[in-house]
Amino acid sequence: MTRLGFDPHLPLALITALAIVAALLTAYSFYVGARGAWARGLAFAILIFALAGPILVKEQHAALPDVVAVVLDQSQSMSIGERSAQAQKALAQVQKELAAQSDLTIRQTQITTTTSGENNGTQAFAAVNAVLADVPPARIAGVILITDGQVHDAPPPDQMILKAPLQVLIAGKRGERDRKLSVVNAARFSIVGRPAQMTVRVDDFSGEGAGGGAPADVSIKVDGRDLGTRSVPVGRDTQINVPVSHEGENIVELAAGPGSSELTLQNNRAVVTVSGVRDRLRVLLISGEPHAGERVWRNLLKADPSVDLVHFTILRPPEKQDGTPINELSLIAFPTRELFSEKLRSFDLVIFDRYGEQGILPMIYFENIAQYVEQGGALLLSSGPEFAGNISIYRTPLSAVLPAQPTGEIITQGFRPMVTALGQGHPVTRNLPGSNGDNVAPSWGRWFRLIGAVPVAGQTVMSGPGGKPLLVLDQMQKGRVAEMLSDQTWLWARGFEGGGPQAELLRRLAHWLMKEPELEAENLSASVSDGEIVITRRTMEKTASPVTLTMPSGKTMVLAPQKASPGIWRTATKVNELGLYRLTDGKLSAVTAAGPLNPKEVADMRATDAVLRDDAQAHGGGVHWLEDGVPAIRRVVPGQDASGSDWIGLRRNGAYRVTSLTQQPLLPVWAALMLIVGSLLLAWRLEGR
Repeated sequence: MTRLGFDPHLPLALITALAIVAALLTAYSFYVGARGAWARGLAFAILIFALAGPILVKEQHAALPDVVAVVLDQSQSMSIGERSAQAQKALAQVQKELAAQSDLTIRQTQITTTTSGENNGTQAFAAVNAVLADVPPARIAGVILITDGQVHDAPPPDQMILKAPLQVLIAGKRGERDRKLSVVNAARFSIVGRPAQMTVRVDDFSGEGAGGGAPADVSIKVDGRDLGTRSVPVGRDTQINVPVSHEGENIVELAAGPGSSELTLQNNRAVVTVSGVRDRLRVLLISGEPHAGERVWRNLLKADPSVDLVHFTILRPPEKQDGTPINELSLIAFPTRELFSEKLRSFDLVIFDRYGEQGILPMIYFENIAQYVEQGGALLLSSGPEFAGNISIYRTPLSAVLPAQPTGEIITQGFRPMVTALGQGHPVTRNLPGSNGDNVAPSWGRWFRLIGAVPVAGQTVMSGPGGKPLLVLDQMQKGRVAEMLSDQTWLWARGFEGGGPQAELLRRLAHWLMKEPELEAENLSASVSDGEIVITRRTMEKTASPVTLTMPSGKTMVLAPQKASPGIWRTATKVNELGLYRLTDGKLSAVTAAGPLNPKEVADMRATDAVLRDDAQAHGGGVHWLEDGVPAIRRVVPGQDASGSDWIGLRRNGAYRVTSLTQQPLLPVWAALMLIVGSLLLAWRLEGR
């Protein structure tokens, strides 16, 4: 290729100024009618042209291939029906046709589902921009996007970075129908024991949109526990109430029954996390007699603003006769009937601190307390010498729910409480600060009294000298009981010999008694992070059963947990689907969500051409359904329409690179000088006539 170029001998500004002056002088010569004006103008033109340094540039070009991006959508919605097979067939044909064109470079990439916490959906244009980031716009022939049309980062046509034809091949079928469950609004927090309000909506989508129909049954589960179904009208917002039974996260799973025509059941489900918050924890503390640890109990419970404490200390047993007139007694009477008959079930936790049976409480009230525990209540016993004697509370009907029977022995020697082998796996005592481990003695201070007892039920998680039980936990039907067979916890609170984790131990005890999930000894849970689901099984058994994992798509796999630490078993596997994962080991069930709880990816699973139609047509491209067949591929020149009824076009840009370049002067100096002199002589001769 040869072209004209310039290599100026003077600065361009100076040449421009000379050209202007020459033009003015020539124009003036013509204006006054001077002879030879045109010859002088010719001399000026030759001079200016010579100063511009005209050269002939000869270039050798090598054609550059155009670049086409082929993007395959492999997000979760593409797994429905025959979409994946359609897409793979289309990809194979596209690759074959493109490979036959030597002036095309193919760049291929895929769109996959991410299980991160970001709710981005299918990022098709992000994938296109990434694969073409280093390609000059002049070399882009176009983009072929094979997808179901559910793209969540499609820009407005006037904001598209891509300035080449976008050809969209839609996998799926026209007019698909599907049912979708949406959570329109949900409370993020709720008081434990009160229902959380949620607004849900069930839509039956046709090829044209959402329509009404017969009511849909929506099942409700909280933490895997079935709470029945609610009838919800289709196409309308409906408010439902979901009970919140414990503190922390309550995972609420909603599932709409299948519609008359279903594409997938993945978007028939929704998950909501509601944080349970206790309004007030009502605790009844009964102290049998004043002692050094009583103040510690009271201070610990009163320090928590969420605890509503009712505390009574028995200062005057019935047998005490000291002649004090009744009108001089300033303490109120012990309201036994009100506490243990009328309002007992209003308390979340009942604590007996060194309480002995002295005839103050009728036996019927102890029966009430036993029934309170069996029906879901919580009881904590802190025992002193009275538990080993004739006034032991074990001699009442309450013995039916107590896991340790006193032997009458009282051990008074210094000892450090030890976490038993069983306790090292129990959430109440596992990894207590300063506790004993393998061949490691505890670092906390000593106690000096232990009430001898024999466990008759439950689990001994802490022991004293000779392995005698110190802390025994038990589940009695719906309720829970904890027996602390010593009244020396106050020594830790006072910092004796360095103290110990008294506050932490009692906090865990209270939470376990209140059935908080994080303190459950038998628990199945899972979490998803960085594309991996980690399953944790807490159990006091010697082995953990295999866990069946059900994925959002309905696929299942069986995983065998491995022991990670005492009482904790774990297993993990890679996941690539967004949505709800269900777990069960035959006894316990759990749910967890990968990515956002209600991801865009499964919000609408119908194949559609509406999302990408305008973007495709913005630069001459088009949208084609693969159920009509794979369109042929043609090359088109820039500015020409790039889509037809059965074909798609890729732009032929004609880009090239220069392989060699030569230059030679077009007007040598000697030739320019001769032409200028000749023009001036011609002008002089014309003027002389």
